[in-house]
Amino acid sequence: MRASLTTFAALLASFGLLAAALTLEGNAGAFLDARAALIVLGGTLAVTMISFSPAEVIMAMRETGSALNTARADRRAAADRMLKIAERSRKDGLLAVERVLPQLRRDPFLKRALGMLVDGIAVTEVERMLEDERRATVQRRLDSAEILRRAADIAPAMGLIGTLVGLVQMLGQLNDPSAIGPAMAVALLTTFYGAVLGTMVLAPLAAKLERVSCDERDLLAIYAAGAAAIGRKDHPRQVEHTLNALLPEAERVQYSR
Repeated sequence: MRASLTTFAALLASFGLLAAALTLEGNAGAFLDARAALIVLGGTLAVTMISFSPAEVIMAMRETGSALNTARADRRAAADRMLKIAERSRKDGLLAVERVLPQLRRDPFLKRALGMLVDGIAVTEVERMLEDERRATVQRRLDSAEILRRAADIAPAMGLIGTLVGLVQMLGQLNDPSAIGPAMAVALLTTFYGAVLGTMVLAPLAAKLERVSCDERDLLAIYAAGAAAIGRKDHPRQVEHTLNALLPEAERVQYSR
């Protein structure tokens, strides 16, 4: 199952359990309030955009969507692929690498890495450019996760602000019993919405972005190290040792002639 399906299934399950708990002993409609949602959702977005620029917030949304559609990185499969390409390159030269490029549409980083070698760019320059790209990619994910973490902190605070607003409205209308209920609903529901948004949505998405960032960091390191080894025309046995240094013992690959 792809990461996006797993994540959405988990989100649906968590909200489904919450909805079931709300309907078992009462009316779920009592937990719907447009004013409370406006305070929490609108306030969280607005305050987040005070801390970060609109472009950064949009980037965080885009990176979150990308992370949800990213399957868990298979480091061993990536290392095995690099080992096979290195073996073919040693036998047939860079012509073999060029033949592989059309098959790498789903791995643009690897395609660029090998493409630079085919174009004759020096290995040291290829290593430098790949490392710069790897760091930038990982940092972009981490920056987006930081934005989500900040939003997760803001959401409960906006809920508290909404609670104070509702309480002030309630105290100001004590002479009108019919107005006390709606004001109290806003007071309580904003806290509820803030807790749900921060705990069940934003914080888990931030954690997922951080995990995807770590996976991508390892995967791109394998591709970069393998491409550099191919550019140096290292023996596949040397490539094996280079790649295994980046892998945990249980995922290490083995070169077999």
